[in-house]
Amino acid sequence: MDPELEKLVEAGKLTSHAAGQLEKLKPGTFCLHKSWGFGRVREWNLLLNQIVIDFAGKKSHPMQAQYAAENLMPLAPGHFLARKATDLASIKSLARENPADLVRNILESLDGKATAQQISEWMVGDVFTEAEWKRWWESTKKGLKASGAFSIPVKKTEAIQIRGEGVSHADELVTAFNKAPQPKQQIVALEQIIKFHEQFKEPEKQLQPIIVTIENTAVRNQKIHPELAFELMMGRDDLLEHRPTLHTTHVGLTLSKLILEEEKRLISVLPKLPAAKEKRILQALPSALGPRWTERALLLMQGSHGRMVAQIPRILSEAGQHAELRTMLERSIREHSATSEMLAWLCSDRENWSDLITPELLGAILSALEREQHRAPGRASKLHRALVEDRHLLGDISKKGDVALARDAIRRFQLSPLFDELTKRSLLARIVKIYPELESMITGAQSQGETAALIVSWSSLEKRKIEYEELIKTKIPENSREIALARSYGDLSENFEFKAAKQMQSVLMRRKSELEQMLHNARGTSFENPDTSRVSIGTIVTLRNVETNEEETYTILGAWDSDPDRHIISYQTAIGQALLGHALDDTVSLKTEHAASRFAIVSIKPAPADEITPASGLTSEPAVETAAAK
Repeated sequence: MDPELEKLVEAGKLTSHAAGQLEKLKPGTFCLHKSWGFGRVREWNLLLNQIVIDFAGKKSHPMQAQYAAENLMPLAPGHFLARKATDLASIKSLARENPADLVRNILESLDGKATAQQISEWMVGDVFTEAEWKRWWESTKKGLKASGAFSIPVKKTEAIQIRGEGVSHADELVTAFNKAPQPKQQIVALEQIIKFHEQFKEPEKQLQPIIVTIENTAVRNQKIHPELAFELMMGRDDLLEHRPTLHTTHVGLTLSKLILEEEKRLISVLPKLPAAKEKRILQALPSALGPRWTERALLLMQGSHGRMVAQIPRILSEAGQHAELRTMLERSIREHSATSEMLAWLCSDRENWSDLITPELLGAILSALEREQHRAPGRASKLHRALVEDRHLLGDISKKGDVALARDAIRRFQLSPLFDELTKRSLLARIVKIYPELESMITGAQSQGETAALIVSWSSLEKRKIEYEELIKTKIPENSREIALARSYGDLSENFEFKAAKQMQSVLMRRKSELEQMLHNARGTSFENPDTSRVSIGTIVTLRNVETNEEETYTILGAWDSDPDRHIISYQTAIGQALLGHALDDTVSLKTEHAASRFAIVSIKPAPADEITPASGLTSEPAVETAAAK
């Protein structure tokens, strides 16, 4: 031991263990400190019981000898940081010529393992720039995998390790699969096996047991978790394709059979799958379902989320089923049954469906938005954003019609509760840009300061009043309490709860204003004793197609009454407006699936009276007065 260290030990200023540690920290030695990082021992000053260290940010930093012994880790000359500090040029050369050796040196310097983030911290700044590191690491990682000497994890946050002797990458992949505790982890491990399938030199021995496990797991999970069964079966098929010597152990267990068995549940299963696998199942529908696959695909489109709605049209078109898709779209637009997701997709892809971008589409859009508003008040959907934010959409729709249809569209917007006044004015301006002669409809409406009265059924008026009362008595007070509670958390600039509560307050107050306007303009009726000498509100009208003699029946009710499946329509719809005022045997022109057709009115009967009457607590006075009184 150094004589000076012995004196400190004898004087009780240093423990024997600390003196042994300091022996390894002689001047010139590289070291690491847990807070200050990499450094080099500059000198000893044992008379003052100190050693002096040069850290990157602390040159000539003195430390008490005992503290230095306990907190400094000496580094061997072969440590990566020591090599980098003494010969940076050779490190850069090694990075170019033999990156695997460089990574090995770093891992050995970090006890055999390190994450990609830890490796980058030692490389970026002096060996590489940030951009150079990303390019180098992508190519180096491929080389490390190919060498078989390193264990490269799937997740970036997990450590890269030097592989032990006699352990191959293929063996590690099999081990990872066998240790996977759940089917989801098995699927991840299976994808890695497929990716590196060429590394398996004895596939029958190494991979055939995995095929057995995959199939057994798929069968066990089909009933409760069919989405996992689908992923496992697709993984099995990929592995069989890459290694033809492997074979299935479950005769008849195919993707097509699985699709056939789960046909009715596809609409709930497919959204749980990754996009690529969802598309793969959709592409397999023809072989699985035969001639009726088109019908199933169309049903999936009508009831699915946005991703599938965009996928299915491409698959149908590729299979030559474009006409069937068009027929379904035309029918759902005409009947106002198209979903919000379908219409949002159609608007975004309207260049390929230009003949469907007509004023009739606007009616379907507003009907879909009204249904959404009823289910989730105040929530803006993708379709709502498309109509408001796409500044060319409304113009593209309007220019396919005529001034009469544009006038009807303006009226419907003026009556609609779907938009705040600022947004409504913006939308109306887009129509007026196409039809300047209609500007007076907007300026006139604004100068009057009120909207035309709405004729509504007592039952629909009751629903709106219930919604208004719930808003006033429950939702707004609850929101006020949430704001007060969130404000008590302090620091409003970083208070997520406060911001969320304030945003909800804006939504609720906007809906309150909309409902008050709607209730103010509403005029309730039970549709009793309607005028059946002409088509009027509260009548059932039977029409006969002049060319085909086919009959259709429509029940024309109030502004908020609509049930396309039962042919109940609002008097504000295009069909309702076209029929109102016409008498028996009159002929009217209505748009059908492919073109305008002529219809003769063959009967006009009174519709059943509304079940709710003023005796239930409603009056025919302006509804907003009732609301205000409450």
